[in-house]
Amino acid sequence: MMAVTSHAQEAESPPLNIGDSAPRLRVREWLKGVPTQGFEKDKVYVVEFWATWCGPCRAVMPHLTALANEYKDSVTILGIDILEEKTTSMEKIKAFVDSMGHRMDYNVAADDSNFMTTAWLYASGKQGIPTAYVVNQDGRVAWIGNPTRLDEVLPKILNHTWDIKKTFEKRKFDKRLADLDDSAYYKLLSFRGDPEMLNNRHKQDSALLMIDEMVRMEPKLKYAPRVGIYTFTSILQTNAHKAYEFGKELLSTYTYEDPPYYVLKSIIETYSYKVYLPAEVYELAAEAYQGEIDRYPETTDIPKDYHKMAEWYWRACNRTKAIEAEQKAIEALKSKEKFSQTDLAAFESRLQQYKNM
Repeated sequence: MMAVTSHAQEAESPPLNIGDSAPRLRVREWLKGVPTQGFEKDKVYVVEFWATWCGPCRAVMPHLTALANEYKDSVTILGIDILEEKTTSMEKIKAFVDSMGHRMDYNVAADDSNFMTTAWLYASGKQGIPTAYVVNQDGRVAWIGNPTRLDEVLPKILNHTWDIKKTFEKRKFDKRLADLDDSAYYKLLSFRGDPEMLNNRHKQDSALLMIDEMVRMEPKLKYAPRVGIYTFTSILQTNAHKAYEFGKELLSTYTYEDPPYYVLKSIIETYSYKVYLPAEVYELAAEAYQGEIDRYPETTDIPKDYHKMAEWYWRACNRTKAIEAEQKAIEALKSKEKFSQTDLAAFESRLQQYKNM
């Protein structure tokens, strides 16, 4: 545990952080919208990074377009293409932007010799995309994070109620907690044993004792995604009701990132074939699906997720919710411009089964 704590304390702060003056803009070419040469005082900007190969980036583009339209008189959104493969030509990038049409309706440019990647993304300690930065009216970086959270941030920055100092301190703590969570997880791996075996009770008990000690030293670790999932998995093998209660808290607790919706529902599915699970645990899996739909509508296959939710509710003997979820699956599928008739037939067949049983 001392090694875990020391590792987190020694982590250096990134050279670009909340409250710093925004680095300058340097792009190779503007591909869409109005070129921006720099950040003007008393104006708010969103600098968002994406790439042609990035599925989540593509999924969030309509959301950024909606924000660009909503705040067209007060916020300038800049989508900067970075991290492209060396074989990706500028012509291919342009073709991608053109293919997005009205779904990518804001200012778009391509990075110049990795300048933006280095001076912004890597300098702030980030590695993945999509990542967005909000530059406030004073030209300072006021927020860094996933573009899906911009709805919560922009109104406060625009009305001058955003607390940069508090945001800086939270980001600093989140970095420390993430480091602790990662380090703890790798230490816990030695207790995991064979995931296909259920006779390793002594290892899980030892792991839970270690987790208790870690949480005693840093209480916020209890529901941190990696430690939280390991705790849930360990408890699920021996006390399903206790696992359910812990899982409910895990799904409703935001630490340094969103709750691990996807992982939790996958764990429940894995163990549903190995141990007896009560109805409440299957309903917990359905709630994890709903949480993912609510939080990431742009990157979630909503029809298939509702279809799976219906199955979980049916396993939980909740016929009413199973029917409701299957109906939502059908509605979401039909709302698509193009959809699979095979999927539609399967969904409608399953709905009829739920109604008839």
